[in-house]
Amino acid sequence: MTIGAAHDAEPPATVPDPAGPPTAGPGAVGASVTVPDPAGPTATSGAVGLPSRTAGAGDAARRVFLGRPGDPRWARPALWGVLALAAVLHLWGLGQNGHANDYYSAAILSGTRSWKAFFFGALDAGSFITVDKPPFALWVMGLSARIFGFGTWSMLVPQALAGVAAVAVVHSAVRRALPGGYGHAAASVAALVMTLTPITVAIDRDNNPDTVLVLLLVLAAWFCQEATRTGRLRALLTTALLVGLAFNTKMLQAYLVLPAFTLVHLAMAPGTPWRRLGRLSAAGAVLVAASGWWMVIVDLWPASSRPYVGGSTDNSVRDLVVGYNGLGRIFGGGGPGGGRGGGFGGEPGAGRLFNDIMAGQISWLLPFAVLALVAGLVLTVRRPLRDARGTRAALLLWGGWLAVHYAVFSFSSGTFHPYYTTAMAPAVAALTGLGGTLLWRAYRDSPVWSWVLPAGIAVTGAWAFTVLRRTEDFVPWLAWAVAGVSAAAVAGLVLARLGHGLRTRVAAVALTAGTLAALAGPAAYALTPLGSPVNGTNPTAGPAGSGPGFGGMRGRFPGGARPDGTDQVPGDGDLPAGAGQDAPEGVSGGAGQPSMPTDGPTDGPVDGPVDGMRGGPGGAVDQRMIEYLRRNRGSATWLVAVGSAQSASSVILSTGLPVIAMGGFTGGDPAMTVDRLASLVSSGRLRYVMTGGGRGGPGGGGDTGVTEWVRANCTAVVAAEYGGATGQSPLYRCG
Repeated sequence: MTIGAAHDAEPPATVPDPAGPPTAGPGAVGASVTVPDPAGPTATSGAVGLPSRTAGAGDAARRVFLGRPGDPRWARPALWGVLALAAVLHLWGLGQNGHANDYYSAAILSGTRSWKAFFFGALDAGSFITVDKPPFALWVMGLSARIFGFGTWSMLVPQALAGVAAVAVVHSAVRRALPGGYGHAAASVAALVMTLTPITVAIDRDNNPDTVLVLLLVLAAWFCQEATRTGRLRALLTTALLVGLAFNTKMLQAYLVLPAFTLVHLAMAPGTPWRRLGRLSAAGAVLVAASGWWMVIVDLWPASSRPYVGGSTDNSVRDLVVGYNGLGRIFGGGGPGGGRGGGFGGEPGAGRLFNDIMAGQISWLLPFAVLALVAGLVLTVRRPLRDARGTRAALLLWGGWLAVHYAVFSFSSGTFHPYYTTAMAPAVAALTGLGGTLLWRAYRDSPVWSWVLPAGIAVTGAWAFTVLRRTEDFVPWLAWAVAGVSAAAVAGLVLARLGHGLRTRVAAVALTAGTLAALAGPAAYALTPLGSPVNGTNPTAGPAGSGPGFGGMRGRFPGGARPDGTDQVPGDGDLPAGAGQDAPEGVSGGAGQPSMPTDGPTDGPVDGPVDGMRGGPGGAVDQRMIEYLRRNRGSATWLVAVGSAQSASSVILSTGLPVIAMGGFTGGDPAMTVDRLASLVSSGRLRYVMTGGGRGGPGGGGDTGVTEWVRANCTAVVAAEYGGATGQSPLYRCG
């Protein structure tokens, strides 16, 4: 079969099948792809070994749980086992996480009260200012909250399920890249590695946008592989669409996969170079449209009737893309998006991902993934392999994904959080599965290559021992067990090869032991988020002392001591150490609000903290002040205006009412001006203002004129009026 003939005969691929293998015969470079069925592959004429369309329900159930005829008997049960493990890690004890990241939770709640706030991703239902990210991930969680009522489970379950779905898509992508039983083995390993990546477990139990970002990108990778294998334009356009949606989830971070996608398709897809360029040009147009539509709408919308774009310096999404969520992350510098690169993930440099903060989150299998990538590329070039072109393309795609992310995350001088590295997990997992399987084949077939696999296991075990010994009180026996089992696995592989003929069973047992040793460390870290509430603003996994040194909440191995949960770290902005105030305790994950909230602010409180409100750069707000504000709000749209979102989000979650965050997330956004404040007060939409030192100044964004206007035109509320203590941030009554 020629590539061109396959291209002409092939129906379009539409969605990845996380359970069933490709309908093409193994190894056919241009074989047909059909619309996959989540319950198993759809039969097509000429497909070998597939059941007919008239197969009964029993055959369909067998395909779902046991796989198709011809698959290894263990393959489908192994997939379901890994997915079940992922579901447990993502869903167990999820209710203890309360509101997770209050900043995004407040926006989700506000979106259930106002469709305008929902569309713009506004922090408050009155739509004064947006969060500092585009709203796609908020829409996913917000729709769930509108259907089921706002609460912990309705908000976080979609995140957890997205994490499980990403594991399934990675499994499908890896399986399609390697024919036969080896593909199933590689896919199972890849899915297990991704499931047990500690930072991925931590972030998938949170409401930050990274979980949705990763799912969209692995779906895009799946379609890019199909487009490169088949040359079908529709698959490539779908890739571009998914990356565009990812852009509307976390902006420029979504584009880190584009160099790999573009170069692999340009170099390895069927057709002439000009046809490849034509397909890429069409995909580029789709990418621009899918990425830019929300930005264009917001920037063309009259600024007077929409919220201020949080994180920007000029109230435009364009500035947010380039600055706060773009070059500011890479190069640092001044402004809200600059930040100090060493604050959360350690100092920039080639070793950042291996330092005391980052190593336990993502680095466990990084050395092996790199070794597997290099060896896999050499093996697919020099050794015969069915569909070596597709396998090589997959290695290059995932290898390029890993290389770009490693370079950007390691050397970025702007704000960098450990949980960003969850975007590396799919590449590490895919390369470990694909490359590891190719190394196993080479070990069995070639005396020259037989030393590479044992060397990889030895390096992985040594690095795991090093990471585990950095926190000696965390499961202290584990490091030595990993070292011992790794050494035994290496010895078994060497002895099996040196004996009179390869003893396959001995080698297989040794390989299994080496795999278990390699995954033991990340598995132990991955279990810790199940035993303690997530630190919503900077989620990490592992023992206390292995994460950022900002007093952030750390996980404990189940059964061990739990952290008290009193310290929080700042979220995605540039705040000084210790700026995050005490986290609310007793967070409830109850039923939340009715499933059909009205479009507009309401007075109903929601499940969540009702006392001990977390303050922040804008000043503390306690329950007595909140009750005073509720009693005296009158017909105002907003309950109060405060310095930053750190204060506003807690009050929004406590009361369900709109609160103005004058300076945005950091307190440094120039969202509130004297003219705007005067207009809000004169129209009766705002009655109370609490000054109190955002990062840029008391009025937020460094506009001291706001504070001066408040002092000149408003009346200070004596703390005794609401039972507060002297020394709290001043509250003023205006109008």
